[in-house]
Amino acid sequence: MYKNHAPDGRHNICGSWVAELRKARTPRLSQRGLADILQLIGLDVDKNAIQRIESGERFVTDIELKALAEALEVSVEELLRT
Repeated sequence: MYKNHAPDGRHNICGSWVAELRKARTPRLSQRGLADILQLIGLDVDKNAIQRIESGERFVTDIELKALAEALEVSVEELLRT
C-alpha cells in the first residue's frame, strides 16, 4: 500500500532543509521570524506550523514550498534535495 511519507517516515522532505537554512542565516532567523516573513509574502502560517514543518510532522503544499523558498532566498529544488 502506498504511504504518503518520506522514506524516513517524515511528512515532508523539505523540513530539515528549512531548519538548516533558517539557522544558517545571519543573523540567525527564528521560527517566529520565518513565520513573519511568510505572512508578509501572503502565506498565513505561524511559529507552530514552522516547528511542525521542520520536525516533519506536517505536510507542505506546493504553495507553501514556493513561499518557503522565496522567504529563505533559495530555489524550490534546493528545498527538495535529498
